[in-house]
Amino acid sequence: MKSDTVRKGIERAPHRSLFWAMGYHEEEMERPLIGVVNSFNEIVPGHIHLTRLAEAVKAGVRMEGGTPVEFSTIGICDGIAMNHRGMNYSLASRELIADSIEAMTEAHCFDALVFITNCDKITPGMLMAALRLNLPMVLVSGGPMLAGEDNGKKIDLKNVFEAAGAAGSGKITEEELKDIEMKACPGCGSCAGMFTANTMNCVSEALGLALPGNGTVPAVHAGRVRLAKEAGRRTMFNWRNNIFPRDIVSYGALNNALAVDMALGGSTNTILHLAAVAKEAGLEMDLNHVNRISEKTPQLCSLSPAGEDRIQDLHFDGGIAAVMQELSKKNLLDDTRLTVTGYTVKENIKGNVRKEKGIICSSEAPYREKGGIAVLFGNIAPEGSVVKRGAVEESMLSWEGRARVFESEEEAVEGINAGKVTAGEVVVIRYEGPRGGPGMREMLAPTSAVAGVGLDKSVALITDGRFSGATRGASIGHISPEAAVKGPLAVLRDGDRIVIDIPRFRLEAKVSEEEIQKRLETTSIKSSPVERGYLQRYSHMVTSASKGAVLEVNQQ
Repeated sequence: MKSDTVRKGIERAPHRSLFWAMGYHEEEMERPLIGVVNSFNEIVPGHIHLTRLAEAVKAGVRMEGGTPVEFSTIGICDGIAMNHRGMNYSLASRELIADSIEAMTEAHCFDALVFITNCDKITPGMLMAALRLNLPMVLVSGGPMLAGEDNGKKIDLKNVFEAAGAAGSGKITEEELKDIEMKACPGCGSCAGMFTANTMNCVSEALGLALPGNGTVPAVHAGRVRLAKEAGRRTMFNWRNNIFPRDIVSYGALNNALAVDMALGGSTNTILHLAAVAKEAGLEMDLNHVNRISEKTPQLCSLSPAGEDRIQDLHFDGGIAAVMQELSKKNLLDDTRLTVTGYTVKENIKGNVRKEKGIICSSEAPYREKGGIAVLFGNIAPEGSVVKRGAVEESMLSWEGRARVFESEEEAVEGINAGKVTAGEVVVIRYEGPRGGPGMREMLAPTSAVAGVGLDKSVALITDGRFSGATRGASIGHISPEAAVKGPLAVLRDGDRIVIDIPRFRLEAKVSEEEIQKRLETTSIKSSPVERGYLQRYSHMVTSASKGAVLEVNQQ
C-alpha cells in the first residue's frame, strides 16, 4: 500500500504517533487510507450539504474495509462571484483545486481517493487532479438543485439574472424582481439548468469517472446519499482491482463525453474543461474534432437555458444512461470503455431507456439533427471560439451585424442598460480572456441584460471571455488568441461588419487581412489590471482558451 510509506517500520514511529494523536484505532491503521476530498463550504448552495455526503462516502469506504480520511479544498460560487472582481478568480480556482489535491495526496500518501464535488470549477479541478495523480478513485457530485416555481412555471437562477436586466430597464418593478429572486433557488444543489456545473457532472458519467446517476439524482433525494455510499464502496473495489483513471480516460472516453455533451446541449465551458482534463491524461483535444463529433451527434434534449425543462426532469426521463442508450443506437459511443463501476459503458447502460416523458428525444427524432455546441474559426478567431448553438435562435445561426466594441464586461453592461446597443449589432467584449481578464470571466450579466431589454433575438455577443452555462442566444466566447496577446479581437472597431455562420463554423470580420495587420501594428494592447497576488502569477502562466487555459511555465 502506498500509505505504508507513512505508517510502516521503526522509522515511521513519529508518523504513527501523529495518527494516534487524532484517535485512529490500530485496526484503522492496518487498512488502506482513502482520501475523501470534500469541497464543502457555507458560501456555495451546491456545496452547503456536502458534509452529509462525506459521511455517506466514509460509510461506504468502511463497509469495504478502508479507512476514510477527509480533507477539504476550496470552491467558488460563480453566481455570487458574477459580474465583479470575484469572477476573475473563478476559472483560476480550478488550478488551485487541482494543485491543492495533488499536494495533500502526495504529502500524505493516500492509497485511493473519493472526490466530492458539485459546482462549476470544482468538478473539472478534481478531474484534473484525478488524472494527474492516477490513483483508484470515484467522483461523486452533490446533485442538482430542484427548480423554483413562479405562477406555475419552473424557474432557476437564469431567470433571476434576466429579471434583473428587465428591472434595470424598467420592464418590471423591483417588487416583482424580489418575488422572482426569492422563488428561483429553493434549496441546496447545483443550479437547476444544464449550466456548467450540471453539464460537467453529467459529462463525468459519460467519461467513466463517476457512477450512473451522478449528474441527475437531485441533491435533496435519498438516492444521492446512497450514491455517495456506493462511491466509497466502488473506490475500494477499484483499489483492490487496480483500476486507475488513466485506464478509463482514453480518446474513446473523451469522445463519449463530447457526444453526451452535444446530446445534452451543455455548457460551452465543458470544451475548456475537457481540454484541460485531457491534457492531464496525456491526451490532446483538437477543436476541429469537437465539430466532427457535433456534426454527427444529434441534440436530444432542450434543457434550461435553451428550453423549459430542468435536470430533475431529465432524471425522471431516464437520466444520462438513457441519453447514452439513444446515442448507442446510432453507434455514436465507444461502449467498450471501462468505467469506475468496474463495468463497461455497454454494461452500465444496458436496460436503461428513456421513459418517454418528452425530455429525452429519440435518436430517430431528435430535438436538432446536430450537437448543441460548435467551435467557430475565422479571422476574428484563428484558434477557435465556442458557441452553444443549441441555445441560438434559428434566425441567428447565420447572421451579420455591426460591431459595438467594449473594453470590459462592466463597460458592456453599462452600455446595454444605457441603450447604446441596438438591434442588428454584435456586442464585442474584449480583454476578458485567460490572461487579459485575467481569469476569463463569465458574461452572464451582459447576456442577461440583452435579454432583459428584449434584444436577445436581434443582438449577438462575442468575447475572449466565457459565457455562463446559463447563457442563451448568439453568444460566442473563448475567442482565441485573446486581445491581450494581440489577437485580432484587439483591433475590431465600431461599425465593422461581423459575420456569424454557425452551420459552417465561421466567425469573420469583413475586414481584409491587410487592414487587420495594419491595425495590429498600430494598436496598443491594454495592460493587465492586476499587479500582485495569485492572479498576477496566473496571468503570466495561463495558456490560450484553445488549449484549455491550463497553466504552463515560460508563458510570455
